[in-house]
Amino acid sequence: MARVKLEGQWYGLDEGESVLDGLLRGGVRVPHSCRAGACQSCLMRAERGEVPTKAQVGLKETLKARGYFLSCACHPEGELEVAGAGSELRVSARIAALERLSDSVLCVRLRPEKPFEYRAGQYVSLIRADGLARSYSLASQPHEDTLELHVRRTAGGRMSGWLFNEARPGDALELQGPAGECFYVPGRPEQPLLLAGTGTGLAPLYGILQDALSHGHTGPIWLFHGALEPSGLYLVEELRALQSCYSQFQYRPCVLKGQERVGVTVGALDAVIKESCPRPAGWRAWLCGDPSLVLSLRKKLFLAGLSLKDLHADAFLPSTPPPQEGVEVSGRASDASR
Repeated sequence: MARVKLEGQWYGLDEGESVLDGLLRGGVRVPHSCRAGACQSCLMRAERGEVPTKAQVGLKETLKARGYFLSCACHPEGELEVAGAGSELRVSARIAALERLSDSVLCVRLRPEKPFEYRAGQYVSLIRADGLARSYSLASQPHEDTLELHVRRTAGGRMSGWLFNEARPGDALELQGPAGECFYVPGRPEQPLLLAGTGTGLAPLYGILQDALSHGHTGPIWLFHGALEPSGLYLVEELRALQSCYSQFQYRPCVLKGQERVGVTVGALDAVIKESCPRPAGWRAWLCGDPSLVLSLRKKLFLAGLSLKDLHADAFLPSTPPPQEGVEVSGRASDASR
């Protein structure tokens, strides 16, 4: 039987059980969120034993070389001695400001206590003092003093509920990351860009947009933001202001339900994109938010001629805590997800 040793104690794993699930069943508090190998908040380090290759998929080579692995994806065949990710992969931070962007979306600004390198559009794991972890995308720019996260309030959400109702500026947290490949890479400034997302999938797109503009991108930039109804849209005025300042930028908010009104289209996001950008061959695209929509859009854009190497997708996966904890949706994950 496979088993795992942590802090001097052995824990047996049931058949097909991951290291994360076995430790949680044994009463060990391990930071985790999506349980799908995407958020990387459940990182652990192997001190002895063989780590399956699957448990290191998506990790940087430097982390693999040091024995780090994703405990949610690790199913060892024998004995494995492990340690927590440790402080070397985490940065202490404090909440700098909390601002409502809409009734359901909160802007959380964090001030790291030491330099924190990232690219706009990547994501970080936010870890509370009790070990609760959730992943959120970065809407800010690396030169800013604070990190900007967009958090959607979800029913029963432990992290989002705490941030909306209890957290205050000055509260301490830890950051782990960054991770993710959804960011702007300078070059080909004339290339058309397509950014599309739902809900708080706008957060990474907002960061990518500002990054592209700050690098002098001259080609057309289209940003499509979808929501179920008008109350789900946010940063509308800020994006319209950017559109008035940059002739190459076009902002298209759309909703599935509601009355047609000036500047907001009623209709499915994929249909709005097809109507506005019918021939995306040669474009670069970023898709963020609801997993089913992201995967569907990715396929449709590929079939319409957009190269896979220019398609960057960040499907927000839902966190899956034990049933008694309720369901949390991470902010980089979608309003249907992360």
